[in-house]
Amino acid sequence: MLPSFAVRDPLAKALAMTRNQARRMQAARNRMQAVIARHDKRSWVVKRRERTRQLIELGGLVVKSGLVELTEDDRSVILGILVEAGTVLNGHDAEQKTLLWRRRGRRAFDGTAADKTAQT
Repeated sequence: MLPSFAVRDPLAKALAMTRNQARRMQAARNRMQAVIARHDKRSWVVKRRERTRQLIELGGLVVKSGLVELTEDDRSVILGILVEAGTVLNGHDAEQKTLLWRRRGRRAFDGTAADKTAQT
């Protein structure tokens, strides 16, 4: 008669192999679904992806401007600053302010590009 552990050992190995195969199959299924999602061409999906990218880029501009650190990540203050900028752009000297802010923004972009090349 075989000891009891001898019978359970092959079953335990088979169970472990089955679990590993199931885990690999789930990972493969997830990768396949991610590929399908990235190449989804339905108009509402494309629009949502474009909007998400735009929001991420705008958030990056807020971070790049230093407002997050200056306001200690107080989102009410950041929104207030942006609302104030919108009010200024609706005012009588909107063209002058837009020109001024555009120049400052370009200098900030150029400075970041120069910083990146200096680091490499």
